[in-house]
Amino acid sequence: MKLTGHGGKEVVERILPGGMAGSIISDMPELEVDTQTAHECIDIGYGFLSPLDGFMGSEEVDSVCEEMSLPDGTLWSIPITLEANDDTIRKKGFREGDEILLTYHRKPLAIMKTGEVFQLDADRVAGKIYGTSDPKHPGVRRTVSRKGKSISGKVILVGEPEFQPPFDRFWLTPRNHFSLYRDKGWEHVVAHQTRNVPHTAHEWPMKYCWFAANEDLSVEVPHTGVLVNAVIGEKRNGDYIDEAIILGQAELANAGYFRKDTFAVSFTLWDMRYAGPREAVHHAIMRTNLGCTHHMFGRDHAGVGDFYKPYDAHSLLKQVREQLNIKPVFMMENWFCPICSEVTSSGLCDHAATAQNFSGTLLRSMLIDGVQPTRQVMRPEVFQTVQAASDTYGFGSPFVTDSYLQNRGNVFKLADPRKEVSP
Repeated sequence: MKLTGHGGKEVVERILPGGMAGSIISDMPELEVDTQTAHECIDIGYGFLSPLDGFMGSEEVDSVCEEMSLPDGTLWSIPITLEANDDTIRKKGFREGDEILLTYHRKPLAIMKTGEVFQLDADRVAGKIYGTSDPKHPGVRRTVSRKGKSISGKVILVGEPEFQPPFDRFWLTPRNHFSLYRDKGWEHVVAHQTRNVPHTAHEWPMKYCWFAANEDLSVEVPHTGVLVNAVIGEKRNGDYIDEAIILGQAELANAGYFRKDTFAVSFTLWDMRYAGPREAVHHAIMRTNLGCTHHMFGRDHAGVGDFYKPYDAHSLLKQVREQLNIKPVFMMENWFCPICSEVTSSGLCDHAATAQNFSGTLLRSMLIDGVQPTRQVMRPEVFQTVQAASDTYGFGSPFVTDSYLQNRGNVFKLADPRKEVSP
């Protein structure tokens, strides 16, 4: 079955057939990659980043920075590049046309056919993508910290990663997503991007957007679904642990707050850039490749600190709307209104003077102390699931700590097909 993704291009899996890798990669020069690059290799290999088939060269990077498109005119908002330090490039002698084995934790991950080796102007890229060169911006720090030179080239995975519990239950490739929708009878799918465990201020917009995405479809039998697509990537101290995020989201359906035939949870490997408007466009592109027809965008989507205005992402999405194969659903700020006695939106409720904003700081302190929030803030089943994840995976905390970063289990493992080849 042909899968149509971003730009109307086919979503293609780039994975070596089973049994072939061992003999092919045995004598290849190796390049060890970091976690961000490993995630992007997997995303390219399965088509999450379609129509990309590898890491970008200088022409593509320039086009993305200046025109927010690939050289062929396809909308694209964030450069996808691979960096290696100068000593490694010199010692390995990488040249155009070479085939390199990309390894992660010393295990074979992907084959890359080397294209261009070039110097990335990281300061310029940061200014164009983030709209700032301020090192306080985490995306700027990430971009300028990747020293060395960039290497372009097409990528093909040498095998399939093996996702570990609890992630294995939620790992869906783009092809798997399309199959899920077919099995559930969904004609419309609205994506919810998240890096958080759910509280009611997240739940309310998902339900609102289900109605918005359903549009003129019948309601007797559901033909629209909400896809919670969590982002799993680089973690910082104070972030929610990945296990609490994905298990907490799944509990919404397990406990009946969403019907199972209108709700699903999956994840994408992606290291957040916090690029605000440009990252919102990128999220729309990725969820198009998952077969979603709609995508919800709230206040300060993918932003950080005060680097962007609350609705900058909405403004950019409106500008590029005709180039997207997915329909943005825009959300305003929401709050709990004691007069309306419900979670509602600043666009509907006229009780701003008495409205109660959801305090992330207060919720965090309650979760750390094990104090159950009221039902108006967090569902009790979700709270219990988050606490269980804290004990099982978080070394006693639902938030990332030094212990979690140093001792957490792998999200995925890689096999080594070289061991399967007879000497």
